[in-house]
Amino acid sequence: MTRRILARCLACAILAFAVLPAHANRDAVQFASDINVPQGSSVHDAVCFFCSVNAHGAIDHDVVVFFGNVRIASRADHDVVNFFGQVVADDNATIGHDLVSFFGVIQLGHNVVVNHDLVVMLGSLRAANSVSIGKDRVVEPAWLLCIPFLILGLIIFFVIRAIRSYRERQLFNAYQFPPRH
Repeated sequence: MTRRILARCLACAILAFAVLPAHANRDAVQFASDINVPQGSSVHDAVCFFCSVNAHGAIDHDVVVFFGNVRIASRADHDVVNFFGQVVADDNATIGHDLVSFFGVIQLGHNVVVNHDLVVMLGSLRAANSVSIGKDRVVEPAWLLCIPFLILGLIIFFVIRAIRSYRERQLFNAYQFPPRH
């Protein structure tokens, strides 16, 4: 019985270490290895975990990156989504649908076109005046995240101050003289 369990665990461990990059129908999916699309070539979808996408060629559909950067030099025909990284669109680049960034920075060059929405949640946006956004532009800066922590800190400060004041009053009433510090 234990030999079977040990054999199954060993087989699972071997399969886990033998993970290869997935490519399905011109998709590029990587884990900890950058995706580079050379000029003149294209990929359908680009999905990257702990790595970056450098697209000098075309992305025919979506770009999704977790903990990495995205660089679009020419075009991405659908959505570009980035979590915890930087998105750079070079001059004259086109994003066919939405551009979304969570906890990151978006930098857009001159004459960049975003055909639908631009969303920056808890990050920053640097864009030239010539950038064209088809629909909505939503930018929620990172400092907004500090407001709840500031309020919580002030509440804790005033609670501690009230407790200390209460204790000093109790000592004063008990001994009829102010306590020494």
